[in-house]
Amino acid sequence: MSQKKIYHLSTCNTCQRIINELGGEEFELQDIKKQPIEEETLDHLAQEHGSYEALFNKRAMKYRSLGLNKVEHTEQEWKKLILEEYTFLKRPVVFIGDKSFMGNSKATVSAAKEALGKSH
Repeated sequence: MSQKKIYHLSTCNTCQRIINELGGEEFELQDIKKQPIEEETLDHLAQEHGSYEALFNKRAMKYRSLGLNKVEHTEQEWKKLILEEYTFLKRPVVFIGDKSFMGNSKATVSAAKEALGKSH
């Protein structure tokens, strides 16, 4: 894996804005709709962030429309759902060196910028 990589959705305006803020030309970009995240990478993220559930995008429209929000899930079920449906991965996922940053919260984007040495 390269030192700087972003897993994103090219149709997601928020992802595009964050990529631009971080200086996207410095990163290897992977559109998860065209090239889904690798299981090995997902396993690494789950280990780093504490669970597969922590990687899950609970704001995805399909999460509610499929009734998944009404059921308890095991860690293996969270993993399977993310691997089967790209919209269930919280995004963007930014790798900078040995650190990863998930999601689009201001705190997450700020932490990624700090890791890059960009303070604003």
